[in-house]
Amino acid sequence: MARGRKLRVGILTASDSAYRGERTDESGPLIASVLEKAGAEIVHQKVLPDEEAALALEMKYMADMLGADVVLTTGGTGLSPRDRTPEATRAVIDREVPGIAEALRAAGMSKTPHAMLSRGVAGIRGSTLIVNLPGSPRAVHEQLEVLLPALPHAVEILQGKAVDCARLRNPH
Repeated sequence: MARGRKLRVGILTASDSAYRGERTDESGPLIASVLEKAGAEIVHQKVLPDEEAALALEMKYMADMLGADVVLTTGGTGLSPRDRTPEATRAVIDREVPGIAEALRAAGMSKTPHAMLSRGVAGIRGSTLIVNLPGSPRAVHEQLEVLLPALPHAVEILQGKAVDCARLRNPH
């Protein structure tokens, strides 16, 4: 996947019921499987309840302490009052990357109108890219197909190892 070394990925599932053991987390393991097949290294994987502070703390840990290149979250992006993953993400990122969230929603819209209900965001914390994915395994798989081709280049840019073509066209 990444040129030169494996992409280091952290995975965070936000789900009250999976955290309590009332249902099996399918989306987190699916993300791990797809990324490992693509050549990534999963540095950490965790299931937490839909608690904004706990989710934010875990994202910080994966980015700052574990040095994940990418943190992928699953779940907590809908309209339910307990869905707080976007708020937790915004609390820890330095800058948003709206094009990623827009592309993921647009791809989802080609499958179901319910994709417009996703509030997922993407952003940068230091040199780590954090992306919110939905909780549905099917939606996760579809969105990973859109996201994966862009991840190596995004990480290279964040780490100063690639030329950002947009900056070459408009250096100001």
